[in-house]
Amino acid sequence: MNAKPVRMHIQLRFFLYILFFLPFSVMAQDTSLYKHQYYIDKKDTMPYRVLLPVDYNPSIKYPLILFLHGSGERGNDNKSQLIHGGEFFLRDSIRNQYKAIVVFPQCSRNSYWSNVNIISDTIQKTRFFNFQEDGEPTKAMTLLLGLIKQLSKEYRLDESKLYVGGLSMGGMGTFELVRRKPKLFAAAFAICGGANASSASEMKNTAWWIFHGLKDNVVDPVHSKIMAAALKAAGAEVRLTLYPDANHNSWDSALAEKELLPWLFSHHK
Repeated sequence: MNAKPVRMHIQLRFFLYILFFLPFSVMAQDTSLYKHQYYIDKKDTMPYRVLLPVDYNPSIKYPLILFLHGSGERGNDNKSQLIHGGEFFLRDSIRNQYKAIVVFPQCSRNSYWSNVNIISDTIQKTRFFNFQEDGEPTKAMTLLLGLIKQLSKEYRLDESKLYVGGLSMGGMGTFELVRRKPKLFAAAFAICGGANASSASEMKNTAWWIFHGLKDNVVDPVHSKIMAAALKAAGAEVRLTLYPDANHNSWDSALAEKELLPWLFSHHK
Protein backbone atom coordinates (compact mmCIF):
# COMPACT_ATOMS: atom_id res chain seq x y z
CA MET A 1 0.00 0.00 0.00
CA ASN A 2 1.31 3.46 -0.91
CA ALA A 3 2.22 5.38 2.26
CA LYS A 4 1.81 8.80 0.64
CA PRO A 5 -2.00 8.63 0.18
CA VAL A 6 -2.30 7.36 3.77
CA ARG A 7 -0.36 10.36 5.10
CA MET A 8 -2.45 12.72 3.00
CA HIS A 9 -5.63 11.12 4.36
CA ILE A 10 -4.46 11.56 7.95
CA GLN A 11 -3.47 15.17 7.28
CA LEU A 12 -6.86 15.85 5.71
CA ARG A 13 -8.69 14.39 8.73
CA PHE A 14 -6.57 16.50 11.08
CA PHE A 15 -7.31 19.63 9.02
CA LEU A 16 -11.05 18.93 9.12
CA TYR A 17 -10.86 18.42 12.88
CA ILE A 18 -9.17 21.80 13.31
CA LEU A 19 -11.65 23.47 10.94
CA PHE A 20 -14.85 22.16 12.48
CA PHE A 21 -14.19 21.25 16.09
CA LEU A 22 -11.75 23.89 17.28
CA PRO A 23 -14.17 26.83 16.86
CA PHE A 24 -16.68 25.06 19.11
CA SER A 25 -14.10 24.45 21.82
CA VAL A 26 -12.98 28.05 21.60
CA MET A 27 -16.57 29.24 21.85
CA ALA A 28 -17.16 27.04 24.90
CA GLN A 29 -14.01 28.42 26.46
CA ASP A 30 -15.07 32.00 25.72
CA THR A 31 -18.20 31.63 27.84
CA SER A 32 -15.86 31.71 30.82
CA LEU A 33 -15.85 35.47 30.29
CA TYR A 34 -19.32 35.39 31.83
CA LYS A 35 -18.82 35.70 35.59
CA HIS A 36 -20.71 33.19 37.77
CA GLN A 37 -22.96 35.06 40.20
CA TYR A 38 -25.89 34.23 42.48
CA TYR A 39 -28.71 36.39 43.77
CA ILE A 40 -29.94 35.14 47.16
CA ASP A 41 -33.20 36.19 48.79
CA LYS A 42 -33.70 34.35 52.07
CA LYS A 43 -34.05 30.69 51.06
CA ASP A 44 -34.34 31.34 47.33
CA THR A 45 -31.42 31.62 44.92
CA MET A 46 -31.20 32.75 41.30
CA PRO A 47 -28.03 31.91 39.37
CA TYR A 48 -26.93 34.45 36.80
CA ARG A 49 -23.98 35.15 34.53
CA VAL A 50 -22.48 38.58 33.89
CA LEU A 51 -20.44 39.69 30.89
CA LEU A 52 -18.62 42.94 31.59
CA PRO A 53 -17.63 45.35 28.79
CA VAL A 54 -14.21 45.31 27.22
CA ASP A 55 -11.83 47.41 29.33
CA TYR A 56 -14.47 47.63 32.05
CA ASN A 57 -14.06 50.68 34.27
CA PRO A 58 -16.15 50.62 37.48
CA SER A 59 -16.26 54.43 37.54
CA ILE A 60 -18.11 54.59 34.20
CA LYS A 61 -21.87 54.16 33.78
CA TYR A 62 -22.81 51.40 31.35
CA PRO A 63 -26.03 50.30 29.63
CA LEU A 64 -27.56 47.05 30.89
CA ILE A 65 -28.90 44.20 28.73
CA LEU A 66 -30.95 41.52 30.46
CA PHE A 67 -31.44 38.34 28.41
CA LEU A 68 -34.17 35.89 29.47
CA HIS A 69 -33.83 32.29 28.30
CA GLY A 70 -36.50 29.78 27.30
CA SER A 71 -38.05 26.93 29.28
CA GLY A 72 -35.57 24.36 27.98
CA GLU A 73 -32.68 26.16 29.68
CA ARG A 74 -34.23 26.25 33.16
CA GLY A 75 -32.27 24.79 36.06
CA ASN A 76 -29.57 25.73 38.52
CA ASP A 77 -26.33 24.86 36.69
CA ASN A 78 -25.72 28.56 35.89
CA LYS A 79 -24.67 27.53 32.41
CA SER A 80 -27.61 26.39 30.30
CA GLN A 81 -29.03 29.92 30.02
CA LEU A 82 -26.10 30.80 27.75
CA ILE A 83 -27.00 28.20 25.10
CA HIS A 84 -28.97 30.70 23.01
CA GLY A 85 -27.51 34.20 22.87
CA GLY A 86 -24.45 33.63 25.00
CA GLU A 87 -22.05 33.42 22.07
CA PHE A 88 -23.80 36.33 20.33
CA PHE A 89 -22.72 38.88 22.95
CA LEU A 90 -19.16 37.49 22.97
CA ARG A 91 -18.45 38.55 19.41
CA ASP A 92 -15.63 41.07 19.22
CA SER A 93 -17.59 43.20 16.77
CA ILE A 94 -20.39 43.53 19.31
CA ARG A 95 -18.31 43.86 22.48
CA ASN A 96 -16.15 46.61 20.99
CA GLN A 97 -19.02 48.63 19.54
CA TYR A 98 -21.77 48.13 22.12
CA LYS A 99 -20.17 48.31 25.53
CA ALA A 100 -22.77 47.17 28.02
CA ILE A 101 -23.16 44.94 31.04
CA VAL A 102 -24.92 41.79 29.79
CA VAL A 103 -26.74 39.60 32.31
CA PHE A 104 -28.20 36.12 31.78
CA PRO A 105 -30.32 35.10 34.80
CA GLN A 106 -31.47 31.48 35.12
CA CYS A 107 -35.02 30.45 36.00
CA SER A 108 -35.38 27.38 38.21
CA ARG A 109 -36.80 24.16 36.79
CA ASN A 110 -40.03 24.47 38.79
CA SER A 111 -40.84 28.08 37.90
CA TYR A 112 -41.60 30.29 34.89
CA TRP A 113 -40.78 33.89 34.04
CA SER A 114 -44.34 34.97 33.33
CA ASN A 115 -47.69 34.45 34.98
CA VAL A 116 -49.34 32.17 32.42
CA ASN A 117 -51.43 29.03 32.48
CA ILE A 118 -50.31 26.49 29.87
CA ILE A 119 -52.71 23.84 28.62
CA SER A 120 -51.27 21.02 26.51
CA ASP A 121 -53.39 19.15 23.96
CA THR A 122 -51.62 15.81 23.55
CA ILE A 123 -53.95 14.75 20.73
CA GLN A 124 -53.47 17.85 18.58
CA LYS A 125 -49.90 18.23 19.90
CA THR A 126 -50.49 21.90 20.61
CA ARG A 127 -50.21 24.15 23.64
CA PHE A 128 -52.53 26.96 24.67
CA PHE A 129 -51.19 29.93 26.64
CA ASN A 130 -53.58 31.75 28.93
CA PHE A 131 -51.67 34.89 29.89
CA GLN A 132 -52.83 36.43 33.16
CA GLU A 133 -53.71 40.10 33.19
CA ASP A 134 -52.29 40.63 36.67
CA GLY A 135 -51.72 38.55 39.80
CA GLU A 136 -48.69 37.87 41.94
CA PRO A 137 -45.38 37.36 40.14
CA THR A 138 -43.91 33.89 39.91
CA LYS A 139 -40.99 33.00 42.14
CA ALA A 140 -38.62 33.47 39.19
CA MET A 141 -40.05 36.91 38.40
CA THR A 142 -39.84 37.92 42.06
CA LEU A 143 -36.17 36.94 42.14
CA LEU A 144 -35.55 38.70 38.83
CA LEU A 145 -37.00 41.94 40.21
CA GLY A 146 -34.74 41.59 43.22
CA LEU A 147 -31.75 40.87 41.00
CA ILE A 148 -32.31 44.09 39.07
CA LYS A 149 -32.15 46.05 42.31
CA GLN A 150 -28.94 44.26 43.26
CA LEU A 151 -27.36 44.98 39.86
CA SER A 152 -28.12 48.69 40.24
CA LYS A 153 -26.23 48.66 43.54
CA GLU A 154 -23.33 46.50 42.37
CA TYR A 155 -22.65 48.31 39.09
CA ARG A 156 -22.89 51.86 37.84
CA LEU A 157 -25.72 51.50 35.35
CA ASP A 158 -26.79 54.10 32.82
CA GLU A 159 -30.43 54.27 33.88
CA SER A 160 -31.37 55.89 30.58
CA LYS A 161 -30.19 52.79 28.68
CA LEU A 162 -31.64 49.71 30.34
CA TYR A 163 -32.72 46.98 27.92
CA VAL A 164 -34.34 43.55 28.15
CA GLY A 165 -34.98 40.77 25.67
CA GLY A 166 -35.72 37.09 25.62
CA LEU A 167 -36.92 34.09 23.67
CA SER A 168 -39.95 31.83 24.06
CA MET A 169 -40.61 31.68 27.82
CA GLY A 170 -38.10 34.54 28.01
CA GLY A 171 -40.05 36.50 25.43
CA MET A 172 -43.11 36.12 27.62
CA GLY A 173 -41.04 37.15 30.62
CA THR A 174 -39.82 40.21 28.73
CA PHE A 175 -43.38 41.43 28.26
CA GLU A 176 -44.24 40.80 31.90
CA LEU A 177 -41.09 42.39 33.29
CA VAL A 178 -41.75 45.58 31.33
CA ARG A 179 -45.37 45.52 32.52
CA ARG A 180 -44.22 45.28 36.12
CA LYS A 181 -41.53 47.94 35.59
CA PRO A 182 -43.17 50.25 33.02
CA LYS A 183 -40.75 53.16 33.52
CA LEU A 184 -37.52 51.19 33.67
CA PHE A 185 -36.60 49.95 30.18
CA ALA A 186 -35.89 52.12 27.15
CA ALA A 187 -36.33 49.25 24.66
CA ALA A 188 -37.15 45.55 24.63
CA PHE A 189 -37.14 42.69 22.14
CA ALA A 190 -39.40 39.65 22.48
CA ILE A 191 -38.75 36.54 20.39
CA CYS A 192 -41.56 33.97 19.92
CA GLY A 193 -43.28 35.10 23.10
CA GLY A 194 -46.63 36.54 24.09
CA ALA A 195 -48.59 38.34 26.80
CA ASN A 196 -52.05 39.52 27.76
CA ALA A 197 -53.02 42.22 25.27
CA SER A 198 -55.00 44.15 27.89
CA SER A 199 -51.70 45.06 29.58
CA ALA A 200 -50.29 46.80 26.49
CA SER A 201 -51.04 50.27 27.84
CA GLU A 202 -48.67 49.56 30.74
CA MET A 203 -45.84 48.81 28.28
CA LYS A 204 -46.28 51.75 25.91
CA ASN A 205 -43.33 53.76 27.24
CA THR A 206 -40.88 51.11 26.06
CA ALA A 207 -39.90 50.66 22.40
CA TRP A 208 -40.53 47.14 21.08
CA TRP A 209 -39.15 44.83 18.43
CA ILE A 210 -41.15 41.61 18.29
CA PHE A 211 -40.06 38.51 16.34
CA HIS A 212 -41.81 35.24 15.51
CA GLY A 213 -41.60 32.37 13.06
CA LEU A 214 -44.81 31.80 11.13
CA LYS A 215 -44.30 28.02 11.24
CA ASP A 216 -43.87 27.98 15.02
CA ASN A 217 -45.68 24.91 16.37
CA VAL A 218 -44.72 25.53 20.01
CA VAL A 219 -45.86 29.12 20.59
CA ASP A 220 -48.46 30.27 18.09
CA PRO A 221 -47.28 33.40 16.21
CA VAL A 222 -50.72 34.89 16.77
CA HIS A 223 -49.54 35.86 20.27
CA SER A 224 -46.85 38.14 18.86
CA LYS A 225 -49.25 39.56 16.27
CA ILE A 226 -51.81 40.37 18.96
CA MET A 227 -49.22 42.05 21.19
CA ALA A 228 -47.77 44.09 18.34
CA ALA A 229 -51.23 45.36 17.39
CA ALA A 230 -52.17 46.09 21.01
CA LEU A 231 -48.93 47.97 21.69
CA LYS A 232 -49.33 50.06 18.55
CA ALA A 233 -52.90 50.88 19.53
CA ALA A 234 -51.63 51.95 22.96
CA GLY A 235 -49.17 54.35 21.34
CA ALA A 236 -45.94 52.39 21.69
CA GLU A 237 -43.15 52.31 19.13
CA VAL A 238 -43.33 48.79 17.68
CA ARG A 239 -41.55 46.76 15.02
CA LEU A 240 -42.89 43.32 14.13
CA THR A 241 -40.78 40.87 12.14
CA LEU A 242 -42.32 37.57 11.05
CA TYR A 243 -40.19 34.88 9.43
CA PRO A 244 -42.23 32.88 6.88
CA ASP A 245 -40.12 29.72 7.06
CA ALA A 246 -38.99 29.77 10.69
CA ASN A 247 -40.31 27.40 13.33
CA HIS A 248 -39.88 27.92 17.07
CA ASN A 249 -36.14 28.67 16.78
CA SER A 250 -36.80 32.09 15.27
CA TRP A 251 -34.19 33.42 17.71
CA ASP A 252 -31.57 32.31 15.18
CA SER A 253 -33.01 34.73 12.65
CA ALA A 254 -33.69 37.46 15.20
CA LEU A 255 -30.15 37.47 16.56
CA ALA A 256 -28.85 37.55 12.99
CA GLU A 257 -30.64 40.85 12.34
CA LYS A 258 -27.89 43.39 11.74
CA GLU A 259 -30.11 46.21 12.94
CA LEU A 260 -31.06 44.64 16.27
CA LEU A 261 -28.34 46.17 18.45
CA PRO A 262 -28.17 49.51 16.58
CA TRP A 263 -31.94 49.74 17.07
CA LEU A 264 -31.71 48.75 20.73
CA PHE A 265 -28.95 51.22 21.61
CA SER A 266 -30.62 54.06 19.71
CA HIS A 267 -33.24 54.22 22.46
CA HIS A 268 -32.86 55.90 25.80
CA LYS A 269 -35.14 57.26 28.49
